[in-house]
Amino acid sequence: MIKNILIDLDGTLTDPKVGITTSARYGLEKIGHPISDEINIDWIIGPPLKASLAKILNVEADHVLAEQALMGYRERFAVKGLYENHVFEGVAETLAELKRRGYRLFVATAKPTVYAKQILEHFDLAQYFTDIYGSELNGERTNKAELIQYILEQQKLQADQCLMVGDREHDIFGARQNGIDTIAVNYGYGSQEELALAQPKYQIDRFNQLLDYFK
Repeated sequence: MIKNILIDLDGTLTDPKVGITTSARYGLEKIGHPISDEINIDWIIGPPLKASLAKILNVEADHVLAEQALMGYRERFAVKGLYENHVFEGVAETLAELKRRGYRLFVATAKPTVYAKQILEHFDLAQYFTDIYGSELNGERTNKAELIQYILEQQKLQADQCLMVGDREHDIFGARQNGIDTIAVNYGYGSQEELALAQPKYQIDRFNQLLDYFK
């Protein structure tokens, strides 16, 4: 019996492409490593950002350059980037209906909690969630498995009463490590190949199809 639904933010509830990629380019340019507009960096949406910036810079994840690029990213994102975002179709109505049906909803995102809360409040989505969980600015709980474990502990939830909804393999693997089944959304930033390899329990093409799953 599923009672609790954990939901990813970027690529699942909202499309943050413009804000994230533009802020990432700003951060990289600020440290003297600009990247061409022709280079597609959409793949950085979802996973821990510092590791993705390090990959672009071809350095280790804990390298000082990755940290400097992240600081540059946040300089722009905190002021402008987090609002360069839009809610996917049917999200608000679906969340409202799931809440009406008695499910407890939680956000589980690798994005820092401080930004996640601002975004959800800006788009009037925070009202549907029991609580909003993300990472810390110091990098703590950017790993999805650790984040989900933290949510289970903080809310005293049983894994077999939870389900995770997300768009990337990190959502699926992180939930599975905690004994939680998953639903993948096909409209986000995980490729079909990525999701096929991750093997979620179920896949949906639109967010409102959750209502069919939770009949």
